[in-house]
Amino acid sequence: MTDLWCNKFIQSDGDRPTDMEDIRPNESNFSVLDSKTFGAIEAEKLFKVINRTQTEIGQLVLFRSIAHPLVDASVLQQKQAALMEIESDPKLRDALMQYIAESAKHEKSLKYLLYGEFVGGLASEEPSSSDKLEFGGYGYHQYRDGTEFVVDLVEKVAKIPSPKSAYLRTLLNAIREFGNSDIYALIKGPVFSSNGKFKTRKEKSGFDLYTRFHPTLFKVIPALLFFAASYGILLFMEMLMPDFRGSYISYAILGLTVPIFPIILLAMGVSDRDSIIYPLRKQFRESLELARVIEILGMLDELLSFYRYGETLTVDKTLPEILDEKSHQLIVSHARNPLLITDMTEYVPNDIHLDVKDRILIITGPNSGGKTAYCKTVVQIQLLGQIGCYIPAKQGKLVPAEHMYYQVPDPGQLSAGMGRFAHELTRTREIFFSSTSLSLVVLDELSEGTTFEEKMTISEYILKGFHKLGASTLLVTHNHELCELLRKDQIGRYLQVEFALNEPTHRLIPGVSRVSHADRVASAIGFSQKDVEEHLERYKDVR
Repeated sequence: MTDLWCNKFIQSDGDRPTDMEDIRPNESNFSVLDSKTFGAIEAEKLFKVINRTQTEIGQLVLFRSIAHPLVDASVLQQKQAALMEIESDPKLRDALMQYIAESAKHEKSLKYLLYGEFVGGLASEEPSSSDKLEFGGYGYHQYRDGTEFVVDLVEKVAKIPSPKSAYLRTLLNAIREFGNSDIYALIKGPVFSSNGKFKTRKEKSGFDLYTRFHPTLFKVIPALLFFAASYGILLFMEMLMPDFRGSYISYAILGLTVPIFPIILLAMGVSDRDSIIYPLRKQFRESLELARVIEILGMLDELLSFYRYGETLTVDKTLPEILDEKSHQLIVSHARNPLLITDMTEYVPNDIHLDVKDRILIITGPNSGGKTAYCKTVVQIQLLGQIGCYIPAKQGKLVPAEHMYYQVPDPGQLSAGMGRFAHELTRTREIFFSSTSLSLVVLDELSEGTTFEEKMTISEYILKGFHKLGASTLLVTHNHELCELLRKDQIGRYLQVEFALNEPTHRLIPGVSRVSHADRVASAIGFSQKDVEEHLERYKDVR
């Protein structure tokens, strides 16, 4: 069975919980998507569209899937099989939904235990600040609720019917196996402590001088000992000084000792927090076994989120066939943009065809004709398929991409002493030297900011370079002369924006667009030659 936990566990072993910023791709933490591509393809919007999770850990697992998609074809195939079983087995689906729903109600209790700061005083169930998990009390309440949440996770998994898919079986069996671990025995309790060391009932022998930890401020035995000692003082004074009204003195001493009792309790609370609760929760945070179980809760929630997302789609949906090949492929029929299908019901579907033979796709046509939407659709469809989710299409198949790159003009990030041409060419260079035959690359224009002749030369050798690498490469361009050069060497497949009644239909059809339609765009925004001339006439009259 392939290891399903190929990423670092989301549960943090530090002093604060993991959040989305920790997962988002950046310069030091990226895999399939770098940070620029993550932003360019609107990955965060895609996450919001498909997110139907109910737990915080489920949300983080789904976000991580989007930010760091799987590249292992066998894991994706297993994930799809699990999703299909959830879809086809109502009994299993309902049991999983109930399990997740019940877990979602108490999920925060474990976070409060693992990352809370307990400042003493009156106990509180909720943090005093949203920025800092700070609680009144000494952590007893959080300890009881947090450990009870984990115990429920293990015990309630028995109510879920045994699944047939290997992915679900592996997840549920891992939770059951956790129930036999040493760390679970500590979580379930009772816990016996001595000088910073902890043992379970099974580990403790009859000769061990370990005391049982009771997660409550009021301790029965110390309270009985205190009152017994106080009563002993009372009897001793009465016996020692019967003729000197010792009973009055003893009652006075007893009256002085009563206020000491709350102070003793508070001191015991500080001791329990610092010597038992904090050290125990550090063990819990650092436990890979516990982290795996929490991860599994998120992975189950993610699958149910995919199912719910699929149920909301009113257009064609499918789970693409996952291929295990050495070169990238993406072949999809009737694909719709995942971000536009809800807001633009009339959005025109398009086919996608990228394989070993046709791995260079050049798209031409005017602005606002649908070229960028098509390119984003390609990458977003690839991304959805590569996390094991439904795609809005009739059918499809894909090879998981090792890298996905999307280059767009970025004039706002120019480096000192570097013009637009050098800046964009540097980005293209980064993409080229990082790409392989398992990469999916989108280039929105090439070699801007230089002469037409230089642009032609540089664009030609770059496209031929990607062709030799074997990467699936899409180029958006207005340069039909470049298309003619590449066609001579039989490189590339060509799509152009379709027009009807002088308006783009947003459908892409075979061919190369040689008409810029620039005048149509200029007229649409009120900046055509006629608009300029009329403005100059009005300006002349005013003067």
